[in-house]
Amino acid sequence: MTRPRGAVHVVTTRRHYKDKTYTAHLLRRSYREHGKVKNETVGNLSHLPPHVVALVRRALKGERFAATEELFEIVASAQHGNVQAVMPTMKCVGVGRLLDARPSCERRLVLGMIAARILEPQSKLATTRWWHVTTLPQELDIVDATEDDLYDALDWLLTRQDRIEKTLAARHFESGGIALYDLTSSSFEGATCPLARRGYSRDGKTGTLQINYGLLTDRRGCPVAVSVYAGNTSDSTTLLPAATKLREDFGLDSVVLVGERGMISQTQIEALRDVEHIDWITALKTGAIRTLLKGGALQMGLFDERNLFELTDPAFPGERLVACRNRELAKLRTHKRQSLIEATVRELEQVQGMVRRGRLVGKDQIGVRVGRVMNKYKVAKHVALEIEDGQLAFRIRQDRVDAEAALDGVYVIRTSLSEETLSADETVRSYKLLTLVERAFRSFKTMDLQVRPNRHRREDRVRAHLFLCMLAYYVQWHIQEAWRPVTFADEDQEATRTRDPVAPARRSDDALRKAHDRRLTDGTTGQSYQTLLTNLSTIVRNTCRRQDATEGEGTFTLTTTPTDMQRRALKLLANIAL
Repeated sequence: MTRPRGAVHVVTTRRHYKDKTYTAHLLRRSYREHGKVKNETVGNLSHLPPHVVALVRRALKGERFAATEELFEIVASAQHGNVQAVMPTMKCVGVGRLLDARPSCERRLVLGMIAARILEPQSKLATTRWWHVTTLPQELDIVDATEDDLYDALDWLLTRQDRIEKTLAARHFESGGIALYDLTSSSFEGATCPLARRGYSRDGKTGTLQINYGLLTDRRGCPVAVSVYAGNTSDSTTLLPAATKLREDFGLDSVVLVGERGMISQTQIEALRDVEHIDWITALKTGAIRTLLKGGALQMGLFDERNLFELTDPAFPGERLVACRNRELAKLRTHKRQSLIEATVRELEQVQGMVRRGRLVGKDQIGVRVGRVMNKYKVAKHVALEIEDGQLAFRIRQDRVDAEAALDGVYVIRTSLSEETLSADETVRSYKLLTLVERAFRSFKTMDLQVRPNRHRREDRVRAHLFLCMLAYYVQWHIQEAWRPVTFADEDQEATRTRDPVAPARRSDDALRKAHDRRLTDGTTGQSYQTLLTNLSTIVRNTCRRQDATEGEGTFTLTTTPTDMQRRALKLLANIAL
């Protein structure tokens, strides 16, 4: 007998047996037979996932379903996660208030350029094209900004540099504290800027126009001020202006200036003595160390018992000298010197063969070819040459090699501070903090901020560009510090104060473990700063509308749900404290 048709629905039953609950989802049909309502089970849905069962239940109630792409369309997508990383950081560290206490169009444009310099450093024209693939213009209300607007904002920024640097100095410097200073150079594109000059290139790009710029940071490497100089300016001549800025512009009662050996020379030390309440820490050059060794003030035998000791010498009145010997560095330098000498010998032997075969005849011709070898490996002082027409002889000056090897790994720190003010260990550690300024310069020049190429024609624009890069590094520095727990960076920064100040820098066990396992301490996948920033850019804000939307109908936005890693990274940035 054919049963009459009836309503089909889903019934969920639960049965308890021996402290367990068994749930079943049954597909049933209800019908009437002889005036009575009966049910028939036509299927068992218990093996289906709960969300599928729910869809079947809703469909049987008459709801209609369609694929999302059949109902809605995405009309635009913009990177949002990377903007979420930079914008809250700038707010936490008060960059907006640094620029100007009152909101303005110029302030928004400068904030946009700082964020763009961190996320995608490009020219001003390219920046106005690029940032429309992000939510940055909407966040700052600079959607219609042109490159001319950005140049005007740069000019506006330069007029506020002194005030901003004074605010940063009050925030990060303290009386009697340490200030790090160093100078570097960057190549310059073009020839019209008065600052573009030929000079000593710290990047090894000889024969090109360049500009020089010096950076002042606190003892943590956090940038405070930047000064721009012509490309032919020597390191030491920029030191006194930096000291004057610390004392007079920043109003510090006393400060300790740390600079590398080429920066704080004897001439500059004499000049610093005329600046009240300025102490300094630097290092001796190799020639001065060799003089100490010959005079007996520096006794190599003392390194047998320890790798650090203090000494005095009449040539340095009123100063403390701390001699150090890094045995690991000594091994590296010995190996490098030997490799360079061996490479030089091999090439000189090749030149000798060319002379014997008559390919090089005249004395001048042979000398030019030998000079190329000497300039290549930079060990000419260790080689004695005899060049005549049709003849070349050479020998290694082993006495000079041995004399130089005796000082391998040895360096002497020089300071005006008394032992009561700063111990020998802390003096060495303070000098080594200059690596933090070098880290800043690497960020300036590499993929982080890309200060090059510098094509600005006007001197004031070059200065404004460098200051903008410094502010961008200020924000980036805080991001990197906040992200130490979720990147491969060493979280144990304070432990450096208890480690051997002379021994090579060593990362903490946790940092080494992260680098080896490629995972964080909680087992999640590790990231570098750049890969994490790129990862955040996968959080996008989609602008959507109905497929059959009429003209003028509104849209709505839908933002990607962050992953656990992304959520953690953004939370760390929201909790930055100065």
